Amino acid sequence: MLVVERLTKRFGGFTAVNQVSFEVTPGEILGLIGPNGSGKSTIFNLLSGALVPNGGSIRFEGREIAGQAPYRIINLGIGRTFQIPRPFRRLSILENVVLAGFFGQGRASRTQALATAERALGLVGLPLDPAATVDGLGAAALKKLELAKALATGPKLLLADESLSGLDEHEMDQAADMLRRICKELGITIIWVEHIMGVLMRVVDRVMVLDHGEKIAEGLPAQVAADPRVIEVYLGTDAAAVHQVAAAARV
Repeated sequence: MLVVERLTKRFGGFTAVNQVSFEVTPGEILGLIGPNGSGKSTIFNLLSGALVPNGGSIRFEGREIAGQAPYRIINLGIGRTFQIPRPFRRLSILENVVLAGFFGQGRASRTQALATAERALGLVGLPLDPAATVDGLGAAALKKLELAKALATGPKLLLADESLSGLDEHEMDQAADMLRRICKELGITIIWVEHIMGVLMRVVDRVMVLDHGEKIAEGLPAQVAADPRVIEVYLGTDAAAVHQVAAAARV
């Protein structure tokens, strides 16, 4: 489905992503992890068209998409969420998702966009009431709204960017289960960037690890979690993350 070869992005003299290659097959969930500044968000921005690469190739369903405008990439079937949800405060919950549906559906009618939005809201468990506003939504509900907006674009490939940040343990489990259900029931392939590795490792099919813009490991969750290179990276950044990695390796 997605083939990335030698993807490179530089900002002046700083190389944020350095010749990273990977593939994603239909129906799988690929976990993308790494410490802050490792290049995860840059890769998402390259895949979604927010940034233009300095080198390399991004092929989606056999078509080169590197450097294309974000709206074209959405139309092709790649949707994404963002770490920090920023809904339109003057629009209702439903209207926020309907608007996303128009972008994904291209020339969809309002009736089609509304039906798509209602399906997405029902899936994530948010109200369908046209009068329900975004005011007062907590962190978990805002994450659900962000996911509903991405689903309303009708993605074949979903880029889920830190869907667990700001959630408590129960909400994290719910969000992880939701991503798994989206993949299995809707047939949507997912690349999931996340720092909460203890949860991510229980859900994903494979894991890719970045450090300083380079891929240092890729494989099954337990294999990656036990990789000495991965342990070394997290020993130097976040002791708590090391314990998460070690625990995941025992799953």
